[in-house]
Amino acid sequence: MRGLLAFAALRGHAARTALAVLGVAVAAAMLLDMVMLSTGLRESFQHLLLSRGFQLRLAPRGTLPFDTEAMIPGATAILDTLRTLGDVTTVSPVLGAQLHVPRDGRVTTTFALGVNPAAQGDYELRSGRDPNDANELVANDEFLHAAGLQVGDTLEAATGYNPQLRTFAGQRRLTIVGRARFLYLSAGQPAVALPLRTLQAMTGHTRDDAVSLFMVRLRDGASVDAARDWIRAHVRTVDAISTADALAQVDDRLRYFRQLGYILGAVSLMVGFLLITTLMTVSVNERVGEIAVMRAIGVSRPHVVQQIVLESTVISSAGTACGLALGLATARYLNAILSQFPGLPAAIDFFPFQPRAIWTALALLASVGILAGVYPSWRAASRPIAGTLREEAVA
Repeated sequence: MRGLLAFAALRGHAARTALAVLGVAVAAAMLLDMVMLSTGLRESFQHLLLSRGFQLRLAPRGTLPFDTEAMIPGATAILDTLRTLGDVTTVSPVLGAQLHVPRDGRVTTTFALGVNPAAQGDYELRSGRDPNDANELVANDEFLHAAGLQVGDTLEAATGYNPQLRTFAGQRRLTIVGRARFLYLSAGQPAVALPLRTLQAMTGHTRDDAVSLFMVRLRDGASVDAARDWIRAHVRTVDAISTADALAQVDDRLRYFRQLGYILGAVSLMVGFLLITTLMTVSVNERVGEIAVMRAIGVSRPHVVQQIVLESTVISSAGTACGLALGLATARYLNAILSQFPGLPAAIDFFPFQPRAIWTALALLASVGILAGVYPSWRAASRPIAGTLREEAVA
């Protein structure tokens, strides 16, 4: 009975009900997007760091990988030292450099990684095979498109250019043997990967055996903190950065996003609460005579409150459901915009779908909407019956 009366009241003011549902949907969409933004970017970054199973990164002491031109010399000796730690299962040395590819009167510049193909964690192979021979490389689609090349083609690549002599330095003929997707590079950035020894020879780092960083994978169940401390004690030329350390730096740099998410999320909750409270107050004020008649014929006060709260429940639930769809669509659009931010890895997702956090946020908004109907309904049900009927009769 209460349900039928509640639906009849909402249907009697269909336009107002639809606008209320739309308003709650907008508030729900904002709350949903802010929850995903405030927590999702960190989760996305963590997933990216652990996607290939490497828990530690070793960078030149005092810097972050590729932030400067600093290098780690003596890579082979460090590799041998790391292998003495029983918890280490895989070590991937990486060298970063710029390659210049002159072709058809123009030069394509690309970022190059020197890797050990058997242990690398920087790219995923899309087609073809890994660059196992010295004069082979894999490239991403952005490089292939920019250079006008395809898998199987041969190119001339150089690591430097002398503007006075107008000659390239570190030239080498290389063959493209595969297409790859690079995990940690920004969207649209051309990139190639080739054997570490080849890139060291082209850049002149063969003598000092230098690399840009090491990535270290530990056995299952091993203590990352203990391994990090051991490396710091035994390899003095590097800073050992665990995933937890990297995430702590990310948290510090993304503090603005979290604060923005919390503030706008709180605003959306307040908007939803005030919207439903205002709507229910207006609705109740229009029906004070009806409520007084119901009370006069014996309908209890809790019955009246339950009916009106049921109306606010329908509005908040419908608005929350619509807000879920609207929020996901908005999140996809905003993610496409924010992903173009320079320097961010293409794999970063600003709005990943996290079921637990999202359902908690939407349930909170629905609960706030339900509570918003309690005050106006209880106030209307508590008015004096005789006085209210007399006022309505005079009016």
